Amino acid sequence: MGKKTLFDIQNTPDTRNIPLTKVGVKGLEYPIRVLDKVHKVQHTTGRADLYADLPRHFKGTHMSRFVEIFHRHREDLSMSRFLVMLEEIAAGLEAESSWGTIEFLYFLEKKAPVSRIPGMMSYRCRYQGRVSRSAANQNTLERHFVVAVSVPVTTVCPCSKAISSRGAHNQRGIVTVDLELGPFFWIEDIIDLVERAASSPVYSILKREDEKKITESAYDNPKFVEDIVRDVYSDLKELGSFPRFSVEAENFESIHNHSAYARAVYEGEKHE
Repeated sequence: MGKKTLFDIQNTPDTRNIPLTKVGVKGLEYPIRVLDKVHKVQHTTGRADLYADLPRHFKGTHMSRFVEIFHRHREDLSMSRFLVMLEEIAAGLEAESSWGTIEFLYFLEKKAPVSRIPGMMSYRCRYQGRVSRSAANQNTLERHFVVAVSVPVTTVCPCSKAISSRGAHNQRGIVTVDLELGPFFWIEDIIDLVERAASSPVYSILKREDEKKITESAYDNPKFVEDIVRDVYSDLKELGSFPRFSVEAENFESIHNHSAYARAVYEGEKHE
């Protein structure tokens, strides 16, 4: 006897005449590999959201196909391959558009500034992409891809330093850069660029001589959130010709019951 074909209700027509903007899977946790500047590849864990549009005449999408396609690409989720995966999702589901977001921790070994003792630092990263058929030409695919990198930093308040006879308040902050893909770049280079704009980087392990060095160096290099955002913005423009990017900084204030925040956006010659 041949294999019995199971009835697929998802392939039956829907008569309500309502297209769905997005259908798919959300919160898919998976082991993945991403590019690493030093070690070529890095193993980490990703949390993915994958979607496609659903035409009005389809009753439902095939959820398993999202996972099947993602599984095939898990060994190479470089920036360009992420868009290839989205193209396959759109084609496999007969969709006009597909979207994908994956968040993951990126790990770097960082040595303490004086003792040179190594420790691992983690940085939150996100890939976000979209592939859709052009309204002007259905045979043309429009692609959009953004990489976000969040970097913890230390800041010393310039105002506090200027008005205090002893010391100045400092705090840990997070600087997040969103880059629309233009020229190729390494995540490590973005991390280094942000850390150089802060009062001091953050480390996972420090000895007393390291704490002394960082405390004194940060005190000599006070920064407002506005300073960090403007410095990172300027350095990103020098790094490459990105179609669009944004920089935001949030300081978790040590003497205030609120955070300090600043943001800048670059869109060609448009600013906001």
